Amino acid sequence: MNEHVSWHNDLVGERVTEALRRNDFDAVYCKSAAEAAAEILRLVPETGTVGLGGSWTVKELGVVEKLKARGNTILDHGAPGLENEERVRIRRAQLTADAFLTGSNAVTMDGRLVNTDGSGNRVAAMIFGPGKVIVVAGVNKIVRDIQEAEERIRKTAAPINNRRLNLPNPCVKTGECMDCQGPTRICNVTTIVHKRPKLTEMHVIIVGEELGF
Repeated sequence: MNEHVSWHNDLVGERVTEALRRNDFDAVYCKSAAEAAAEILRLVPETGTVGLGGSWTVKELGVVEKLKARGNTILDHGAPGLENEERVRIRRAQLTADAFLTGSNAVTMDGRLVNTDGSGNRVAAMIFGPGKVIVVAGVNKIVRDIQEAEERIRKTAAPINNRRLNLPNPCVKTGECMDCQGPTRICNVTTIVHKRPKLTEMHVIIVGEELGF
């Protein structure tokens, strides 16, 4: 990475991390994906169950394979070959996992997490239920405020995730949200976590690299 880009990522990443701490999140800044993966391995109980929120950011870290290798039970509703009924069962089990690992669609400069879901299982698990919640976000997810966060979701995260999931929604053709009304719509629930939920141990890892969508 260019040293000037790295300097800027560090500067912005540290500022957002401090804002998250002010909002009572247990937040850390990691310069690289490798450092973030090591932090996750430190936080997740070695014999615990781990729910996955369907995050491409987490996938890029390569940490899930390491968790499996050391003996963690992974609850992944996106695993290939599952019937719909089994996917729903896994989503419910994620709500009481020892740890829930996910990304965030956007993180504001004043330390708030903004996310949009289709079914709401990911944002539900982020807020309450698991033993601990671990949220990972690359610097590309950092935005100025709530308005910019929602715009990022409409213009970047939603279209790319629709294409990733091979859904026939209009944004796959236009590249931005079209407020679709069909049964395959994935933008149904939006949450803003202003501060750490009172009964949730919530860790946020900001990474000085671009990760996910």
